[in-house]
Amino acid sequence: MSYSRGSRQSSYSRYRSRSRSVDTSDIENPGNNLYVTGLSSRITDRDLEKHFSAEGEVIDASIVLDPWKRESRGFGFVTMATLKEAERCIKYLDSSVLEGRVITVEKVLSQDCYSLIFFNFPSIWGGFVRTH
Repeated sequence: MSYSRGSRQSSYSRYRSRSRSVDTSDIENPGNNLYVTGLSSRITDRDLEKHFSAEGEVIDASIVLDPWKRESRGFGFVTMATLKEAERCIKYLDSSVLEGRVITVEKVLSQDCYSLIFFNFPSIWGGFVRTH
């Protein structure tokens, strides 16, 4: 049985179209989404929101949990109301202490990464979201 090169390419294209990747053509990251690491396992969404509200209005604060153990993975995401407030959080809250642990605060590289980690693959460590 022989296969033509053209038929292999089209089946490969069909395979790729079924992937779970997020279409980023219409998703824009305004820069107000923050990636927070170094969190204590005792921190709750509310604690994180309270810590960040000192620098502006918090739209959402979420700790990422291990899907099987339901324990904190040690990182989370915070969405601030404006880019200016997000930049203020990076300036003043990066390397701050929360529940006895030094946290890092960075901009999420893209909305695509945030969606991928938070919604599709909660068991994957989010280290690739970092901007450095």
